[in-house]
Amino acid sequence: MARNIMTNYILIILVFSVLAVLIAGVVLMGRGGELNKKYGNKLMMARVSLQWLIVVLLIAIYLFNKS
Repeated sequence: MARNIMTNYILIILVFSVLAVLIAGVVLMGRGGELNKKYGNKLMMARVSLQWLIVVLLIAIYLFNKS
């Protein structure tokens, strides 16, 4: 039971992290300019990496709970 609660908290934190990076990227892209050129791609890579981590974690949770 405690393990399920901990994985839920981790997933919630990761989802909000993706949301925060996504919002920051959209705002930065909307403003444009030099700041967007400097950090736009880095924010996109951070978002994709966090999404990959969430997918891997979801697969691990599914496989762990299946058995």
